[in-house]
Amino acid sequence: MNESYKTALDAHKKKLELFISRYENLMARNRELEQVLGRKDAEITDCRAKLDNSNNKIKELEQKIDKLQLAGAFEASATDIKEAKQNIGRLVREIDKCISLLND
Repeated sequence: MNESYKTALDAHKKKLELFISRYENLMARNRELEQVLGRKDAEITDCRAKLDNSNNKIKELEQKIDKLQLAGAFEASATDIKEAKQNIGRLVREIDKCISLLND
């Protein structure tokens, strides 16, 4: 019987060594994955910061576009100025005609 106990004990010892080996392998793999995850988290944080900066820049540029479009709406082109002068000239002539009719 002593020999059967020794055989059973050896079998349990081998199983225990296998479990310990697997445990150590899993722990090493876990550490590797945590390092990878840590790098990925840092990359994700970096990408989010870049995205936020890009979105802010887009908003600033859209505001500048809106301001430039508004400023452009108030700028008069050379043809607009010429037409305005012609209209004023016509109005002045009509006023002069009206004044001359009143004086008669």
